[in-house]
Amino acid sequence: MVEKEQVRPLAPASDRPPSSDDDETTLNKRRFHQRRCFKYCVCVSIFIFLIAIILIILIFTVFKVKDPIITMNGVTVEKLDLVNTGGTILPMPKPGSNMTIKADVSVKNPNFASFRYSNTTTTISYHDTVVGEARGPPGKSKARGTTRINVTIDIITDKIVSHPGLQNDITTGLLTMNSYTRVGGRVKLLNMIKKHIVVKMNCSITVNITSQSIQDQKCSKKVKL
Repeated sequence: MVEKEQVRPLAPASDRPPSSDDDETTLNKRRFHQRRCFKYCVCVSIFIFLIAIILIILIFTVFKVKDPIITMNGVTVEKLDLVNTGGTILPMPKPGSNMTIKADVSVKNPNFASFRYSNTTTTISYHDTVVGEARGPPGKSKARGTTRINVTIDIITDKIVSHPGLQNDITTGLLTMNSYTRVGGRVKLLNMIKKHIVVKMNCSITVNITSQSIQDQKCSKKVKL
């Protein structure tokens, strides 16, 4: 008898080996995904780099903390009692009296943020002897704005009269004194950049005793960050 050929069942489709077309499709999808991820990473990196460049430029230009500018706009003598002997007024301060000087000071803030300052201090000295002192209230100078401060200083003339250098000044009719003003504060930008700033100003003031006016004034400034 002729043996009948044994019929083998077909293998299920899931067990079939993948064809070359399926491999190529999977590889193309993988390459496409990789290219898309690469482009996304490049775009994000470029965006972060540009933001960093812009921030650096802003920090060193617009957001750079600049020094506030303090200026002595003017000084006036409000009160000065002179010695009166028999109807003759001598060009010297009267002992026991006070001499009042009013200083007009301005604080200019060139920054794009406000400058908050604490109490301002102004002292007047005569030949290195402090003869008067005044304090101003705290305040705020707006961004790119200017704040005016009026300081009234009472001078103790007894300290001037008792000074040995007064006789030389009386002969010239001029009284030379020095003023020192200190303004300390803080500039804050974007709640991130904070700078403590102290502005100091020294002035040499020459008072004409007879006319009771300021004849000359020279100032120098110093800023400490």
